[in-house]
Amino acid sequence: MDRATKEQQVSSLRDTFNDATVVVVTHYLGITAAEATDLRRQMLAAGARFRVTKNRLVKIALEGTPYEHLADLFIGPTAIAYSDDPVAAAKASVEFSKGNENLVILGGGLGATALDQAAVKSLASLPSLDELRGKIVGLLNAPATKIAGVLQAPAGQLARVVGAYAAQAKDEAA
Repeated sequence: MDRATKEQQVSSLRDTFNDATVVVVTHYLGITAAEATDLRRQMLAAGARFRVTKNRLVKIALEGTPYEHLADLFIGPTAIAYSDDPVAAAKASVEFSKGNENLVILGGGLGATALDQAAVKSLASLPSLDELRGKIVGLLNAPATKIAGVLQAPAGQLARVVGAYAAQAKDEAA
C-alpha cells in the first residue's frame, strides 16, 4: 500500500472517529467472508457500520479524537463497529457475537468514556433511539385515544337511550 492510500485511510478513519457517537472494538479472527457480509448487513439494518482496520493506521487516526483511549485495544485482527446512535453498534455487535464465537468484543468507547466488554453488553441491552421514540409517541397517543373514547361515550350512551325509547314507543304502539 502506498503512502497516499495510507494517508487517505487515516483521514477516513479520523473522520469516522470524530463523527461516531459510539465505537466498539472487536476481534474477528475466523469469520468467513459470508459471515462478514451477514454481519455488515445486520449492522446496516441497525444503523451501524462495521469496518476491518489496520492497527498501525488506526492508532495514528485515533490521535486527537475523543476515542484516543482505545489505542491499546488494537492488537491482532481488529475491526470496529460504529454508529451515531449510542446503542446501535453495541447492540448489533453483541447480537452477532452471541451466534458466532469468532467475533469477540474487546471494548469500546462512548465519546471520551471508555467501555469494557461488560459495559458494551450493558449498552446493547438498552433500547435504541428509534425504540425510545416509538415509546414516547405511544405514550403521547395513549391519553389522546383515551380522551377521544371518553368524549365519544356520552354520545354513544345518548344514542342508546334514544334507541331504547324508540323501541319502547314502537312496542306500546303495536
